[in-house]
Amino acid sequence: MIKIGGGNLNEALEELERERGISKEVLVNSLCDAMVAAYKKHMRNKDATNIEAILDEQSGEIGVFSTKIVVESVEDDETEISLAEAKEIDEDVEVGDEVKLEVTPEQFGRIAAQAAKQVLTQRIREAERNLVLNEFLEKKGTLTTGIIQRVENRNVIVNIGKTDAIMPQKEQIPGEYYKPGNRIRVFVLNVKETTRLPQVIVSHAHAEIVRELFELEVPEIEDGIVEIKSISREAGFRTKIAVWSNDPEVDSVGACIGPRGSRIQTIVSELKNEKIDIVRYSEDPVEYIVNALSPARVVSVDIMADDEYAHEAMVVVPDDQLSLAIGREGQNVRLAHKLTGWKIDIKSVSQMEKAEAAHIYEEPEEVVEDDFQHDEEDELQQEIEEEMSQQAYDEEDIQHEEPVEDEESSEDEV
Repeated sequence: MIKIGGGNLNEALEELERERGISKEVLVNSLCDAMVAAYKKHMRNKDATNIEAILDEQSGEIGVFSTKIVVESVEDDETEISLAEAKEIDEDVEVGDEVKLEVTPEQFGRIAAQAAKQVLTQRIREAERNLVLNEFLEKKGTLTTGIIQRVENRNVIVNIGKTDAIMPQKEQIPGEYYKPGNRIRVFVLNVKETTRLPQVIVSHAHAEIVRELFELEVPEIEDGIVEIKSISREAGFRTKIAVWSNDPEVDSVGACIGPRGSRIQTIVSELKNEKIDIVRYSEDPVEYIVNALSPARVVSVDIMADDEYAHEAMVVVPDDQLSLAIGREGQNVRLAHKLTGWKIDIKSVSQMEKAEAAHIYEEPEEVVEDDFQHDEEDELQQEIEEEMSQQAYDEEDIQHEEPVEDEESSEDEV
């Protein structure tokens, strides 16, 4: 047996468990595996399967043992032991039982310590990696709070507990300054397994951040009374959120706004004054599109296509509402499209009147063309009738001439 720490070993293992979050059992197993690996390498017997290490946590002693089967006649010294030799170890053994023989080499302490250090360090790293991986796989798709560490190559490094997460530039809010040391609420977007610690990707611009904030601030959403049906967001600028109440007595929009706007104001402050439009969800696509285009007023909505291949609608708004309905650089209609899933074409009343007038103006040309076609048909029909009448006239002349020929012939005969 080799003494590797005395009574302090147990305390050291418990301290590692507290600091690194790795259970003492894992550490003990790692230490024993290290001893077995060192023994096999020292004895140049890597194929041995009956070797194990046993640690006495109280005394701090560890030894390598070989497990052998008790037999009447030994055929393999590596795995078998005679009954007589086994009786010297334990008088109660019988044929077929297993006994453990200590095979710890002399002066094995230095080799064992070096091997134990290497394996233990490696196992601790693996255990930490697995802990982080499992923890953040569970957190994937949820909101968490971190502390900004630094900015590297336009990526923001955020500490979220046991590891540093990466916030790529595309997941940042445009124009926002990320100051090291500030606390930040981020969305765990993805977890990538690497050879070292897992790489956690977080986002500060994801639409689900808005959902999580509403669930935190609006009890009706967390209780399931109010349901968030859809969210469309352009981070840092504007968000549209469609809500629905499962209780007729609860106003979904009012619940999200809160008394005197307290709830929505808290969320807006968290999002750095990002504008939020709360719209009422409807199963009627016309009503849903009208709500989604708020605050613009809508005159009419015509469904152009509604099938598995396309959802298209034509929306008419007052002339003074056209720019509001479309939004700056098309933002309002773009968010409404993402929110509803409908392709929305917006026109003003005057634009529709011009389009209708142009359509009416084109119709007489079609009528003239039709009349021209009718005139051609009439002329053709007239020519056919004249030809038929002429043919009938010729046949009548022929019939009148035949009797004259008969008279002449008769006279000749006379």
